[in-house]
Amino acid sequence: MSRPASPSAATARGRAPTLRTILRGMMALPLLAAFAGCTGPGAPAAGPAAELALPPMQEFPPTPATPPRRPNAEMVQDFMDLSFSLETGRAVPVFTRFEGTIRVRMTGEAPATARRDLGRLIARLRSEAQVPVAAAGAGEPAEITVEFLPRRVMQRLVPRAACFVAPRVSSWDAYRRASRAELDWTTLNQRDQAAIFVPNDTAPQEIRDCLHEEMAQALGPLNDLYRLPDSVFNDDNIHTVLTGFDMLMLRATYAPELHSGMTAGAVGQRLPAILARLNPRGERGAAPHPDPTPRAYVQAIETALGPGTSASGRRAAAQDAVQIAESRGWNDARAGFAWLALGRLSLGHDRETARLAFARAAQIYEARPELALQSAHADMQLAAFALAAGEADAALALTSRALPLAAGAENAALLASLLMVRAEALDLTGRPSEARAVRLDSLGWARYGFGSDAEVRARLLNIAALSPVNRARPQ
Repeated sequence: MSRPASPSAATARGRAPTLRTILRGMMALPLLAAFAGCTGPGAPAAGPAAELALPPMQEFPPTPATPPRRPNAEMVQDFMDLSFSLETGRAVPVFTRFEGTIRVRMTGEAPATARRDLGRLIARLRSEAQVPVAAAGAGEPAEITVEFLPRRVMQRLVPRAACFVAPRVSSWDAYRRASRAELDWTTLNQRDQAAIFVPNDTAPQEIRDCLHEEMAQALGPLNDLYRLPDSVFNDDNIHTVLTGFDMLMLRATYAPELHSGMTAGAVGQRLPAILARLNPRGERGAAPHPDPTPRAYVQAIETALGPGTSASGRRAAAQDAVQIAESRGWNDARAGFAWLALGRLSLGHDRETARLAFARAAQIYEARPELALQSAHADMQLAAFALAAGEADAALALTSRALPLAAGAENAALLASLLMVRAEALDLTGRPSEARAVRLDSLGWARYGFGSDAEVRARLLNIAALSPVNRARPQ
């Protein structure tokens, strides 16, 4: 039976990748919309930014994740919620995973960066999560296929997906022919085959992020939880490479005490001992478990940041998410994310509302050490505001705080944006040689984070145009 022409991506894997591309742009980018009149496609170059040739692309070295810091008792519930529910709310009746060696192959026209990033990811999964995964040899069958294809081809069938994983298939053609029942994760008793579909014509970081998230979901948890502060299993897209929490969840998934076909009750009985063995530092008292995320919050965020809604409707939805967070007394990642979304959607419409929303998000994030990376995203937005106001010292302070966090999270798009803002702030303080060095450094990371040379230059010029000195230049 052929697949319907316009399926929801959620059908393919029980979750909605709709937001990934939108959120990645929302989180990484500075206040471009707020100052749209300053520059744009075809606008004259802004100041020193126009003078630089693009350097070679920079990439992050392989780095193991920091172990999770949360108590095991808290993460037991996270594991159960991630493994026995889909994001849509449907229950997963039994625990499933691959049994035995898991071989991975790549098909289609894969960029060179994707081959390197997949190799590093497999190495990390083996060493940090103890998952028996390996690259398939020539002519060998594979349990997981990563197929690269043009975005337009993929989105012709799954229009709202940036990338996704599907069970029981090993190619795009097989996916197109599969029935909805065959692609339903809840009907599995064991995972034998899965395919990951990734566009090959987008930025290297976008491809890497897709590999991390989709490989993790092919191997382990199928759900996403907005409450998680330290995981890629969260549609807020703050974490884009597998974290220490994610590696622990995968390591528990492939613990010898578990096997495919187990019920939630059976897994729940064994899981505390598994986590105690794998993460002895987590054997301490747990804080009260977070308030469950109501469906109304999820729907508000999806409306605010997804396609098909007017600008005013999206802002109203973001306001709804903020009100839900406030009414429930949240002071966690979900509350900060709602304010961050409201700030981004207010750019170009109400600059002061945007600034106050970003400041509120930063206030929430800064109060909790586990939200340091989230704080860096808010600081990026506030630094851009400071730059536009000519407050160079404030912009420098904010970028100084956020830069090591962006680098530690391997987020080249965020890192490049912070460096670009910092370069303009250095120019404002009369330090042009420092500014030039920082700006040049930003371009190497931007080539990984944003992809095409045209996109890199557009980012650079738009950020340069935030500076009051460059806005004053004759056009």
